[in-house]
Amino acid sequence: MDDLVVWLRAQLDEDERIARAAMWCEDAAAWRAAASEYGTPTRPDGPRWYIEDSLEDGVIRTVDPQASDDEGVARHIAEHDPARVLREIDAKRQIVDRYAWLREHGDTGGTVWVLPLLALPYADRPGYRDEWRP
Repeated sequence: MDDLVVWLRAQLDEDERIARAAMWCEDAAAWRAAASEYGTPTRPDGPRWYIEDSLEDGVIRTVDPQASDDEGVARHIAEHDPARVLREIDAKRQIVDRYAWLREHGDTGGTVWVLPLLALPYADRPGYRDEWRP
């Protein structure tokens, strides 16, 4: 099996582990950002942003970044909730599996360039090889 396939599958496994650790049950995997009428110590007259899961349990009680917009950070966190991450992992695994199947059967078609592109976001992780860079 191609080294890139093996390495990329390990990265997806790690992403899945992290996403699952962030939720306390499957039903709580979808998050949303919300504003409260209460302020924070650093912004007493502004809204307090928080993240809650799909069961309306608080995931993060106060989003209070030091050098960024509270709302922007809150919405970014919620947009990358465990549910979305798990869907992305599933889609990427399907691409990797199709690539591996094609390689095994001697036909890469137009998919040769796809795996290096999927691996690029992980270029800062151990084991990434410059030769994989697209």
